[in-house]
Amino acid sequence: MHIVIMGCGRVGAALAQTLEQQGHTVAVVDQDPTAFRRLGSGFGGRRVTGVGFDQDTLREAGIEEAGAFAAVSSGDNSNIIAARVAREMFGIENVAARIYDPRRAEVYQRLGIPTVATVRWTADQMLRRLLPSGAEPLWRDPSGGVQLAEVHTSPAWIGHKVSRLQEETGVRVAFLTRLGEAVLPTSQTVLQEGDLVHVMMRTDEIAKVEAAFAEGPEEGGH
Repeated sequence: MHIVIMGCGRVGAALAQTLEQQGHTVAVVDQDPTAFRRLGSGFGGRRVTGVGFDQDTLREAGIEEAGAFAAVSSGDNSNIIAARVAREMFGIENVAARIYDPRRAEVYQRLGIPTVATVRWTADQMLRRLLPSGAEPLWRDPSGGVQLAEVHTSPAWIGHKVSRLQEETGVRVAFLTRLGEAVLPTSQTVLQEGDLVHVMMRTDEIAKVEAAFAEGPEEGGH
């Protein structure tokens, strides 16, 4: 996958290096050409000097071939504008924006842009939103037979009850992350856009569970 990152501070540089090590192609955009020093001489991706929400700059970074976009500059407004341009002008599905003011998180989430507030920041959270497929283990029991994991959930599940998700996949939903906060679901809880679903499941059933979450609900079910 090709991934465009706006901002070459410590977070942007770390993301770029990690993604490249995972085999992805990466382009980093920053207004300050000296910021690219953080990438090191071993970085093989593109370095694009310019404003990260300028369409021509994004095209130079390969946004039209990109599968994901991360806005991690030092400005909240710049990050959200760039993320919206990537989503709305170029149709990038996997978009994430870093923000410094957690009070703005809910507003940005309602615009359809997953955000990572600095107070909760980890590189893993940002990577999770850029590369959402599969299950990301969070905890395993000592025997290794059961694990708690965040599982990528198809948009087809949005609007359906958590209870139906559990019935059709055979897992137990431990909690949801909604607008940056943990939510303990009830039988009546309905999945919303942007929800991250954390489930308890048998380790040997991960592939089956991932497939069921990715396919969406069965036709004709209630």
